[in-house]
Amino acid sequence: MKKFCLLFAVFIMLSSFVFAESEFTEIEDLNGHNIGVQTAVLYEELIQDRVPDSTIQYYTMPNDMILALKSGKVDAYLIEEVSYGVQKKNHPDLAVLEEPAGYINATCIIGNNERQGRLLAELNAFIAESHANGLLAELYDYWIADFDPVNDTCDITGFTGENGTIAVAVEGGYEPFSFISNGNISGFDVDFICRFARAYGYTPEFYEVPFEAIAPGVESGKYDIGMNIVVSEERNETGTLSDVYYSTPIRLVILGEDESGLTFFQQLAQSFEKTFLRESRWILFVQGAGVTVLITITSILAGTILGFIIFMLCRKGNKIMNKGTNVFLWLIHGMPTVLLLMILYYIVFGSSSLSGTWVSVVGFSLMFACSMIDMLRVGCNAIGRGQFEASRALGYSEHQSFFKIILPQAAQHFLPIYRNDVVTLIKETSVVGYIAVLDLTKISDLVRSRTYEAFFPLIVTAIMYFVISAILTRLVTLVENAIDPKRRKKDKILKGIKEIE
Repeated sequence: MKKFCLLFAVFIMLSSFVFAESEFTEIEDLNGHNIGVQTAVLYEELIQDRVPDSTIQYYTMPNDMILALKSGKVDAYLIEEVSYGVQKKNHPDLAVLEEPAGYINATCIIGNNERQGRLLAELNAFIAESHANGLLAELYDYWIADFDPVNDTCDITGFTGENGTIAVAVEGGYEPFSFISNGNISGFDVDFICRFARAYGYTPEFYEVPFEAIAPGVESGKYDIGMNIVVSEERNETGTLSDVYYSTPIRLVILGEDESGLTFFQQLAQSFEKTFLRESRWILFVQGAGVTVLITITSILAGTILGFIIFMLCRKGNKIMNKGTNVFLWLIHGMPTVLLLMILYYIVFGSSSLSGTWVSVVGFSLMFACSMIDMLRVGCNAIGRGQFEASRALGYSEHQSFFKIILPQAAQHFLPIYRNDVVTLIKETSVVGYIAVLDLTKISDLVRSRTYEAFFPLIVTAIMYFVISAILTRLVTLVENAIDPKRRKKDKILKGIKEIE
């Protein structure tokens, strides 16, 4: 088994470093092939007329497209020229077609709230002034033309904040525009907004969210500004966009020749160093695991208590309470986890300051409470009515009969299901990155966006989830064993019972 796991790991690593010479020289050569594009950037519209028979595949993050290209899932992918420059430094085997796919203009989208008009006017004035005084050109040179991912830093201090706080949505995993460096948010977009905030008396709060969630979050009013939105006619009609603050060609990236000269094991060592040691990124994984554990444990405890309370209120057959509970179960069980979290974050708590972490706790607590209600129903229904009647005949109150006779036996029926639901909940927390929570999976994505490596971030993340699951399921198993009569000693079972002489 160990040999198989080792061979499997080597196979995955080798598949990440496969190099091939490209057969494509012109855009039309890609017609009928698979082309990757990041979700919601709209770059595919630039080439649709020239490659009508191609299949467009959508990816959440740019580094996912690199892996897809190297593994043969796509034959090319679309990305900004400025981002390609960063990718090329990390993956020398990448190449681009000589002809650009087109050109795009990037703007900011302004939140649909009471400050929209003011922020739009101030941001447009700052963009115009920055074009005129050369600030945008300076930022472009620093972050794009001469970008150094190791040494380039962004000043995120010096805010006066007399005009309040602005919530800014950035992707957080897209060098050189927004990324995590030494534990802090940095990049072209971040630097630009920080300078704007200092000029107009704001304090910015940055939220790292998937790119496709930026515009919906801003339009719902959850964020005040969303960065790096590509201009399109449809977006002009539905969203409030600022003036253009940068333009860039869009390139089709293909596989070229390996120019690094590194051996497989040298690349392996380099990947490990970039993933964990550089900028002490291992700390990010620990922090992400902490957030995942916090959400999981809090949701399990809250969901268990809430589910138990609702079950007890419904237990005596209250028709209104039972019908309301059934509707609640139907709604929560029938809704995808991501959709539930986004409804809570952007709509239910859209105007509140509740963080994504605690919104996640609310969402998963509701989900676990639904499971808890179902488990209690199944467990208690498995216990014959005769036992309840017998306990009442022996003088036990209704309360005592349930807690001393019915519930301990019911727990033996539903605790195995409870243990499985704990594992399910741990896995489902991996989607909280959609509402700006830096959990374990989101941290893995952010690290991959910096290193452009997939193997170590994904494998280590999987291992950490296994460890968390193993610990929590072990705790549930201990509880299950503790209440199992077959595992209890006779003196404890008969404790409090007088022996008849």
